[in-house]
Amino acid sequence: MSGRRLPALLAAAVLLLPATAEPHAALVRSSPAARAIVPDSPARVELWFNERLETAYSTVSVWSSGGIRVDRHDVLVGPDDPKRLSVGVFTLRPGEYTVKYRVLAIDGHVNDASFVFTVGLTSGR
Repeated sequence: MSGRRLPALLAAAVLLLPATAEPHAALVRSSPAARAIVPDSPARVELWFNERLETAYSTVSVWSSGGIRVDRHDVLVGPDDPKRLSVGVFTLRPGEYTVKYRVLAIDGHVNDASFVFTVGLTSGR
């Protein structure tokens, strides 16, 4: 193979490689934040994504470390921000909670993930 064709073939091969797969509708931030320790129970758990969400197919739930669902089942997308998903929670006792979400972006891609936050101080503090 000639010296000129090799660089051209390598460049073409690099361009044909798939890009790193990142979830569509990726979580940008949340309140409480992932791994946060908050002093008191929040009234709502809020999540912001990088894409608009399909209202009818996006959901979020909050679970205690004992496996009990502690949210109010009042999931909202928006209404002022179509990239924001939220759910009310009952008064949370000190402990660890898992936020589980499944969102469908306007582009049709699904993101199914979770994160943890803690209410109150952790042991040893």
